[in-house]
Formats: sequence, C-alpha cells, structure tokens
Amino acid sequence: MKANCTILDDYQEAALNYGDWGRLEDKLELSVLTEHYDSEDELAEMLKDEEILVIMRERTPFRESLLARLPKLRLLVTTGMRNASVDLDAAQRLGIAVSGTRGSSEAPIELTWALLLGLARHVRVETDSFRSGGPWQSTVGSDLNGRTLGLLGLGRIGTRVAEIGRAFGMNILAWSQNLTEERAAQAGVRLAASKEALLAESDYVSVHLVLSGRTRGLLGAEELALMKPTAFLINTSRAGIVDQEALMSALKEERIAGAGLDVFDVEPLPEDHPYRTLPNVLATPHIGYVTESNYRLYFEDAVEDIEAYLAGRPIRPVQPTRADETGHAVQRGGRRDLQQAFGIRHEAGRHE
Repeated sequence: MKANCTILDDYQEAALNYGDWGRLEDKLELSVLTEHYDSEDELAEMLKDEEILVIMRERTPFRESLLARLPKLRLLVTTGMRNASVDLDAAQRLGIAVSGTRGSSEAPIELTWALLLGLARHVRVETDSFRSGGPWQSTVGSDLNGRTLGLLGLGRIGTRVAEIGRAFGMNILAWSQNLTEERAAQAGVRLAASKEALLAESDYVSVHLVLSGRTRGLLGAEELALMKPTAFLINTSRAGIVDQEALMSALKEERIAGAGLDVFDVEPLPEDHPYRTLPNVLATPHIGYVTESNYRLYFEDAVEDIEAYLAGRPIRPVQPTRADETGHAVQRGGRRDLQQAFGIRHEAGRHE
C-alpha cells in the first residue's frame, strides 16, 4: 500500500526537479501544492489523509492546532535542520516524526552582500531609471572601503559576512547578547561595547541572529533611531527580529538611508505592502536559500528521509533549539537515541 505524501508551498515546482523521487514511485502517492494556503481549516481538510508532508522552510506554520487535525500524519520533512514554525513538542506528543535536511549557509551570505551592494550603489533606482528612459546617472553611490559594517550575530553566517567585509576594506563590529571579546577576536572583528554603540557607529547594519524569545523585536523604534541617517539596514535572517512598523516608519520618514530585506512578517508579501514601492527599499521574495545547490541538498535529503522512515529507521531528527552567544542554533538535549528524539515507534514507518 502506498503512503500519501504532499509537498507544500513549492512555488516554482522545484522539488521534483532537484530530488530523485523516482526511487519512491512504488511507495508514494505524491502530490505537489504550488500555491500557498493561509487557512488552517483548508489545510486540515486537504491534508487529513496524508501520512507524509514535505514543507519548504517556514512558509506554512504547523502549530499544534493544525497537527492535531492531521490524524494520519506520521512524518513531517522540513528543508533545513531548523524550523521555528513547527511545534516540535506537539509533534512528538502526537507521534509525528520531524526530519530535516542539509543546507548551505553560503546562499544567504551571498544574498546579504547582493542586497548590501545594491543599496550602496542604488542599483534599484538606477535600474528603474535605465529601463524607463530616465536620466543617465541619477545617484552617487556609497563606498564600502573604510566604512563600518555592524553585525548583529556572529555565528557561521555572520562570520563569513565579516570575512567578505574585510576583503572590501571595511571596519567590522559585532554584537550579540553573549558574544565575547575572545570569540570576536577569533573572527577578526571588534566587539561593540553594546547593541546601541554598534547601531550608532555602523554605516551598514546586517542581522544574523536566530529568532528566539530574546531576539524577537530586538530592533525597535528606539534602536532604529540610533542609526545614522546615512546608514542602511540589511535583514536576511528573520523579520521578527526587527519591529516592522518601526522600520517602515523610519524608511518612510527617511530617518535611515534604506533597507535591504529578504524576510517579512507575512509571506508572500501582500501586493499593496509599502515595502513593494518604497524607493529606499531593496527587497527580494525570501530567496536567501533559493539556489540550485541548496535545493539539490534539500530534496535529495527529503527523498532519503522518506526512504529511511518507510524502512522504519527515521533519520535527521529536528529538535527544539536555542541560540548560543554567537547567534548559532544549538540542539536542545544533546545526543539522543533516534527513536527517543523522534518520539515514534518503528511500526510507524511500516507499510503492508
């Protein structure tokens, strides 16, 4: 008997192109949803008979209220090894295994610099003018060499962003709640005296923190007011770290020079959202992880996760995480027996 499996939120129909799903042809009834569904009632009805779900990052939240309405669900595969939109404790209580996949941190690093450079050289304004037959040159770009880049978070991504910043000749500051001088020195950056000092000194501020109770709303109106009027904010991490209303106000009133954004409170972003039209916003539709190599890792591993589950040996358990002092995600509970981590019995993966 084949297991019912649905891939959600595959906007570009990429999953089937980047994973060898043919290996599961005799074991799965596979469906792909290319549209996003906000309604929990609609999702519960559509997915009530599914045994396996593959979800794209945090595009659709799986809270306990939804998981409890999916009685046949036994495996939830999420791309990446961390997903704040899945209630992992509820999944374990309900006997639902949650598996992750590998992923590359290089993709968001590259996009961070694409946004930063685009802001510095006013790429959006100049490109729009070029395409519309406007003035030939209408802006003067900001330099990187000799300017200060402030990093909120110095984990794997933040450290690589710092390396590239040094190659541009930038001065690098870093801060997070528990970042030490020793760790900053290891990364070749200077530890800011405080979050406030980093914001006041930096010409470019880039966010590289894990979203948690401590970091949610970390940058509000008071913090944004500390930034130079010539400074830019770049966020390829999580929208919830920055108060979005405060940021929109600062951008509309030009109290900061601009923002480069790849993450939003609501995704897909509504068509009438101010971020789509503000001239000092350079925004992308959450494509920080959307690259060929990353998708290949995601969906090759998703196929492998499903194969392992069907064989009664689930792999890559995703567990609740906390953030360490650098912004890294740290697994809670250390090494565990796989079955304990998944909270399921071997029988959950057997089919007749």
